[in-house]
Amino acid sequence: MVPAAPNHQAIQQFLSSVLSQRGPSALPYTEDTKWLIRQHLLSLTSTFPSLEPKTATFTHNDGRTVNLLQADGTVPMTFESVTYNIPVIIWLIESYPRHPPCVYVNPTRDMVIKRSHSFVNPSGLVAIPYLQNWIYPSSNLVDLARELSLIFGRDPPLFSQRPRPSPNPVYHPNQSSLTNSSTSGSAGSGYPRPMVRPPQYPPPSPPYGGGVGKVGTEDAEEVYKRNVINKLVESVHGDMLLLRKTREAEMESLFSAQAVLRRREEEVNKGLKEMRDEMEGLESQLQAVLMNTDVLEAWVRQNEGKVKGGIKDIDVDKAFECVDVLSKQMLECTAADMAIEDVVYSLDKAVQEGAMPFDQYLRNVRLLSREQFFNRATAAKVRAAQMQAHVASMAARAPHYAS
Repeated sequence: MVPAAPNHQAIQQFLSSVLSQRGPSALPYTEDTKWLIRQHLLSLTSTFPSLEPKTATFTHNDGRTVNLLQADGTVPMTFESVTYNIPVIIWLIESYPRHPPCVYVNPTRDMVIKRSHSFVNPSGLVAIPYLQNWIYPSSNLVDLARELSLIFGRDPPLFSQRPRPSPNPVYHPNQSSLTNSSTSGSAGSGYPRPMVRPPQYPPPSPPYGGGVGKVGTEDAEEVYKRNVINKLVESVHGDMLLLRKTREAEMESLFSAQAVLRRREEEVNKGLKEMRDEMEGLESQLQAVLMNTDVLEAWVRQNEGKVKGGIKDIDVDKAFECVDVLSKQMLECTAADMAIEDVVYSLDKAVQEGAMPFDQYLRNVRLLSREQFFNRATAAKVRAAQMQAHVASMAARAPHYAS
């Protein structure tokens, strides 16, 4: 009997609550995909009411545990014109919906997973083509559940373990099969009533090696051959179970190694991206340096022949000429400011070494600081005047560019 479908409004409230949590209790999904996850689960519960969204702890192959959303319930399938419900769990992993979910068949106590199933491994993990060909954002949970129902209907993954029938009843052949006609007639019918003889069942076959009751009817060689075959079957079955456990352990170790390799691949890709970004930045800086070098070399070539009298006769103060009065005044104020800084530094060294009295040091520093203050104030006013002149020149050129 299928349980009643949960309230759709309650599911909406549950999903809105768990997907809006923040902090340590928040689910590990990206903010830009939470809305799509909510829509996928709502559509799934509307189409398949037997699947209910929940939150539970999921353990990865490398031992990490994380709190994830899951759809727990049953998926209907039709096999030989009969509808069955297959219990499944659909885990929405951290990278969902960009990557497919993990689907597991969840057998009950009276069910077993079919061996050598095409799409379900012995641990219950489902690997159907729809999951392998998952495409974001078109793939969804509703189409996944329909594909599961279709594939399970072709090849059921579970079988029920039914208890063995009770031994056949023992009948006594010496029991009389007919009653006395006078006795049966006393029942009020006036006619004798025959009793139906119960069917005779053959005695149950003995277990392996128990051919004692058939020594006179079976050949000893046939009994020995059958016992040897049974022994071989038991031995092969035990070897298969041992080999299966060994292979499952190897698969777990390979899954763990795969998780480590994927994590290292992500780290390598991240480092490679950072190196490429750094290389692009260095290349852009190199291009800027080369361009500046070309500009400077061109300027040197152009001005190399303008020097008169040779390099030794060049006056340092006349090497650079100011374009206007404000620039000349700014140059003088800046030079005086920096010269006063050097003088104050020399006075500090002199008073520390004891070459100058402290009162004379204070008097000189006071005079120099006053002069430095006036130079800096004049430089600030000149800078403001230059800014106004620059703005005025730009405003004067604006109509020319507009035309």
